[in-house]
Amino acid sequence: MPYTLAAPAHSELIIKKSRFIGCVQPMADRASAQAVVDALWQQHPGAAHICWALLAGGQSAAVDDGEPGGTAGRPMLDVLRHQDLEGVLATVVRYFGGVKLGAGGLVRAYTDTVAQALLPVQKVPLQRMKTLACEVPYALEGLLRRELAAAGAELLQVEHGSQVSMELRLVEAQAAAFVQRVNDAGQGRVGWRTAQAD
Repeated sequence: MPYTLAAPAHSELIIKKSRFIGCVQPMADRASAQAVVDALWQQHPGAAHICWALLAGGQSAAVDDGEPGGTAGRPMLDVLRHQDLEGVLATVVRYFGGVKLGAGGLVRAYTDTVAQALLPVQKVPLQRMKTLACEVPYALEGLLRRELAAAGAELLQVEHGSQVSMELRLVEAQAAAFVQRVNDAGQGRVGWRTAQAD
C-alpha cells in the first residue's frame, strides 16, 4: 500500500565541508513542486545546487540541477520509491564546501540526506476514494446522513428539489458495502447516479 507524509520533515548533513539541507513533504503535482523549488532558490541564493525528486503518479520527476547526471535526482527518487511513498517531494539544497565528492560520494550524500529526513516522519496510508451521487425522498435524508457519518464519508454537495440529491466521497474499498446498506435501509427508494474513482 502506498503512503504519503503527514507533515514535512527536514535533515541536514555536512559531508567534506559541503552542506546538504534536505526536506521531504507531501506534494500533489509537478507545478506545486516547481513552486517549492523556486521558493527554495529565493531562500538559498548562495546554494550551488537544489536537486529534487517527486513521486506523484504520472507527474514524477528527478532533477540533478547541474550535478553529474544520475547522482542526485534519481537516487533521491529511489529512496522515495523504496519507502513506498506517493505524492511526496524530496528536495536537497547543497552548499559546495570546496571538496569534490565524486559520483559515488554524491549519490551517497543525496540518498542519505533524504533518508535522514524520512526517519522521524509519520507515514499516512493513501487510499483511493470514490465519489457517489444519489437521490432520496426527503423522508430518507436523515437516514442517509447517519449512514454517511457512520461510514466516515464526506458530504460534498446537497440539493433540495423534488427529492434530496447528495454527492459524497468515501474510501473506494467501502463503497459497495455502503451502497448495499443504504439500499437495504431505503427499501428501493434510493436512486444512484454514475460514480467515479478519485
